[in-house]
Amino acid sequence: MRSIYIIGASGFASEISEYISNDNEYSVAGYFDKNKNDYDKYDFKSPFLNLEKDFDFKEGDCAIISIAEPTIKGKIYREMKSRGVDLPTFISKQAYVSTKCIIGEASIICPFVAITSNARIGVNFHANIYSYVAHDCIIGDNVTFAPAVKCNGNVIIEDNVYIGTGAIIFQGKPDKPMVIGENSIIAAGSVVTKSVPKNTTVFGSPAVEFTKENIKRRS
Repeated sequence: MRSIYIIGASGFASEISEYISNDNEYSVAGYFDKNKNDYDKYDFKSPFLNLEKDFDFKEGDCAIISIAEPTIKGKIYREMKSRGVDLPTFISKQAYVSTKCIIGEASIICPFVAITSNARIGVNFHANIYSYVAHDCIIGDNVTFAPAVKCNGNVIIEDNVYIGTGAIIFQGKPDKPMVIGENSIIAAGSVVTKSVPKNTTVFGSPAVEFTKENIKRRS
């Protein structure tokens, strides 16, 4: 069983710790975070190691990034790569992953997730429990799916996108895919029926841009 460090010591780290323990694939060597508050809360058994940027990693060390915020986890990914840390992809044995899809390194595929045929997924992707990625989707780097995200076929999700719990992304067409632009946020429970420009936050059903005017209209 290979040892692995977990970067981040919050609730998601607690979940990941159980997943990898149940799958008997890794043993946790320690946890990194900026403070011990969450570490103490979750009563982790492996040691707290402060910040990963100050740690003396050895050749062959590997880590998993259990931080959901795309920009932060992207920065950590690049730093760890520059230092030669191995960032394997974890795929739960309780997930379904098509043999006809591609998933980049440093990704986390949680239990009860489905990744179906011809999906192309970049590095540092997180798919939390009960999410799915349907056929012919293209997903960029550092994307996070909260629990129960439903991404239907022929959707393009660009880099650094966060999609909240229970969001539904309608299916695109082969010649006109649905596009979620880079650095965008899809709020929990949103139903996305049309493409979202980059750097945009949307909410509601159907999803609209998060502005004061739209909040008043939906109140």
